[in-house]
Amino acid sequence: MMHWEVPQLALAVYNDLTRKKEPFEPIEKGKVRFYVCGPTVYDYFHIGNARPFVLFDVFRRYLESSSYEVKFVQNFTDIDDKMIKRANEMGITVAQLADQFIAAYYEDADALGIKRATVNPRATHEIDEIIKIVSRLIEKGHAYEVNGDVYFDVPSFPEYGKLSKQSIDDLQSGARIEIDERKKNPLDFALWKSSKPGEPFWDSPWGKGRPGWHIECSAMSTKYLGESIDIHGGGSDLIFPHHENEIAQSECASGKQFVKYWLHNAYLLIDSEKMSKSLGNFMTVHDIKEKYNPLVVRFFLLSAHYRSPINFSKEGLDQAQSALERITNCCSDLSFALDNRADGPADGIIEKAIAGYEAAYKEAMDDDFNTAGALGSIFEAVKAVNVYLTEHQNVDKQGLKAARSFFDRVNAVFGFFAADDKSGGEDAEIEALIAERNGARKAKNFKRSDEIRDELAARGIIIEDTPQGTRWKKQL
Repeated sequence: MMHWEVPQLALAVYNDLTRKKEPFEPIEKGKVRFYVCGPTVYDYFHIGNARPFVLFDVFRRYLESSSYEVKFVQNFTDIDDKMIKRANEMGITVAQLADQFIAAYYEDADALGIKRATVNPRATHEIDEIIKIVSRLIEKGHAYEVNGDVYFDVPSFPEYGKLSKQSIDDLQSGARIEIDERKKNPLDFALWKSSKPGEPFWDSPWGKGRPGWHIECSAMSTKYLGESIDIHGGGSDLIFPHHENEIAQSECASGKQFVKYWLHNAYLLIDSEKMSKSLGNFMTVHDIKEKYNPLVVRFFLLSAHYRSPINFSKEGLDQAQSALERITNCCSDLSFALDNRADGPADGIIEKAIAGYEAAYKEAMDDDFNTAGALGSIFEAVKAVNVYLTEHQNVDKQGLKAARSFFDRVNAVFGFFAADDKSGGEDAEIEALIAERNGARKAKNFKRSDEIRDELAARGIIIEDTPQGTRWKKQL
């Protein structure tokens, strides 16, 4: 049998800092430091948030499958103006609001098949680190304090704008910036905000207050990944000002390059329009998963290249469901054939085909994490397996094992379906009902046989009688 080995990674990624595709070479050989901006936990996260969460989960998994040791950090912003407003509306503390929606995040992210981060730091738990970095920026002349507020001095960092490719002069003339006479420069942004009545606060060298938004990510990234990291990801809406400000404050504090590769995903549209509450097309994953299998949503979000916009619609989800069912049905057919069909000659037909599709899959993923291209190779493999199983009664089980192994490796990266495990309580119950149905059919008790089929159908279980026995699968 041909044994699959992980080839030497030849990954290239599009770096938004340089605006070109570059070979991926981590700072430390064999290790990847990966930071992704997480949610502000004042509500359920929406489908637009879900896109980067799912995409970067897959990128992380692919790196891990390629023998990298990945430390993956995704933060929770658990203090800001929106959170204070929402907590006041609900009559609870900001901390209680954060706890509630962090738990909700995990519930929805788990449903989408998103692996837990190595670390999920919370901004309010990292106040000491934030104060340390702000103090260092003041000492180095890159920040200044005014009546308990601390601002970053943007002109003190001449490279400001290098990520968004805008000069300081252009930004000053074109950006919408809140006028504050206490600032030295309109572009200067808050690192620390003095407390207002009724707001949560922490003690600092500048008085009671709370951190600004941008400094949180610099502090958490530095604490858990070091002063220089390999990959920083997020939505394209974060390039300016959030990620631009992260670069400025981090590099001024450390004197080192903050991030080697910046990766940003494009927008998600709802029925070809930008999502907004005013248009009534604002969708949370919490609501969507009541209507669709969350793994169908996951598949949909991976069906386009991450740097291309994607249009979220009922038609798109229906297509994703059909496509995902093709993959899961193929895997089910493979397992059934391995367990129930007669072993034929080792003809090498399917094994050779799978090796070619696997090479194409890897080539696509190595080309800037091209999930859409990788899916094309996966579906070619599905087609080859389906044709083989249709044309061969006695099968080359060695080849089928190679095919199933390929789909298992793909699933470890894409996370399309749960492991093929019939040992769970529900599955054991289904197996028992099918055995009872088979017994009823043998005894010509067709009424009971039909009752069991209808009961299983109502639970989303499809059964199929074949020459090799009865098989079943769950609808998505």
